[in-house]
Amino acid sequence: MKGIYTISLLIVSNIFMTFAWYGHLKLQEMKISSNWPLYAVILFSWSIALAEYACQIPANRIGFAGNGGPFSLMQLKVIQEVITLIVFTIFTTVFFKGEALHWNHLAAFVCLILAVYFVFMK
Repeated sequence: MKGIYTISLLIVSNIFMTFAWYGHLKLQEMKISSNWPLYAVILFSWSIALAEYACQIPANRIGFAGNGGPFSLMQLKVIQEVITLIVFTIFTTVFFKGEALHWNHLAAFVCLILAVYFVFMK
C-alpha cells in the first residue's frame, strides 16, 4: 500500500507543480494575469507550489526504503520524473493547443520507460 500511496501523492504533487510552473502562462494567454507584476505571478505560483510540497514531502517520506517504504532514492526520483513528464504532456496538449507531440517526444518517453526498467533492475 505504501507504494500506491507514494505514487498517488506524487501524481497529485505533479499536477500542482505543473500548474504552479506553467499555469501562469495560460492565465497570461487568457488575459487574466497579463497585467500582473512579476512578483504577483511568483507569489501566485508559490501559493500553488505549497500544495505541491504538501504532497511531495509525504510521498518521499512514505515511499523511501529508509522509512519502511518500498523505494530507494533513485527509484523515487525516476518515478517522479516519469510522472512529471506524463502530467506535463497531458497539461500541455490539453491547455496549450499549439503544442503537439512528435516522434522525438515519443522516443524520449520510451527512453524514460527504459530508465524505470533499469532503475528497478536488481
